[in-house]
Amino acid sequence: MKNLLATTAVAVTLISHSAEGATKKRVSFESAGQTLAGDLYLPDTYKEGDQLPGVVVTGAWTTVKEQMAGTYAAELADRGYAALAFDFRGWGQSPDTVQFLEDPARKTQDINAAINYLATRPEIDADRIGGLGICASAGYMSDATLENANVRSLALVAPWLHDAGIVEAVYGGAEGVSGLIGAGRDAAQADEPVILEAASLTNEDALMYQAPYYTETDRGLIPEYDNQFNVASWEGWLTYDALQTADKLEKPTLLVHSEAAAIPQGAHQYAERMGNNATAIWLDDVTQFDFYDAPNAVKTSADAVSDHFARTLKQGDRP
Repeated sequence: MKNLLATTAVAVTLISHSAEGATKKRVSFESAGQTLAGDLYLPDTYKEGDQLPGVVVTGAWTTVKEQMAGTYAAELADRGYAALAFDFRGWGQSPDTVQFLEDPARKTQDINAAINYLATRPEIDADRIGGLGICASAGYMSDATLENANVRSLALVAPWLHDAGIVEAVYGGAEGVSGLIGAGRDAAQADEPVILEAASLTNEDALMYQAPYYTETDRGLIPEYDNQFNVASWEGWLTYDALQTADKLEKPTLLVHSEAAAIPQGAHQYAERMGNNATAIWLDDVTQFDFYDAPNAVKTSADAVSDHFARTLKQGDRP
């Protein structure tokens, strides 16, 4: 492993039961008039009246709270945090009339609602709240961290951080991007939603054809996974600049990534643009999908995130 210091709403508790290494409470809160379903993970040693540092955890595109968000939330609970994973509007157990839309602005709005909600929970020290974004939601979590005074520290694991140049490199150049945006616009104007299968081993038209993790029943292809993608997502996703926040964000930020994972150039650029406010840890030979659930990669990443929040969410540090 290499270390690199970059230059530098009203909640309703529904059920409570045990998860691996943590206690998990089912909760709900409001975002833009819709009810979002969440899981609040607490340490097994939690005692009524304790106030813990809190973390909102979000996962990769198209995913639900029981996938990598829940995995990392449980890991953080094991390390003494109260961690919230939730389903965005129109995904998983958070119903909406618009479904399966990968819209950065919409999802950032939901993250802000989750942060504000977490600050109201009796288990949380509202002066010690952090955000953890994994893969695609790294940009959304960064945006929410910039906007929201309740969140004081940011961590990004396997961050997918793109701008126009990276988008063209990944999605078939200017012509490929233009074609996808056109398809997205057509879908947005259609009478009925245009929905693709998100991941498949056999459907070549799926968003992620033969992708690991998402197509494996012992990994990401769990019953809770919607496995759907709204084609109207393309314009918002492809025109989204996840790097621009780095020029304005002054809150302490950790990036955990690998050169073997997806678009490491985005993480490098983000850390460089943040200067002394960012620390980057680079793991050797860890793939994007390994970050989601491979035990060693998850443990190493969760340890680093926990250490980062321990340093940056200290009691009494808030101005």
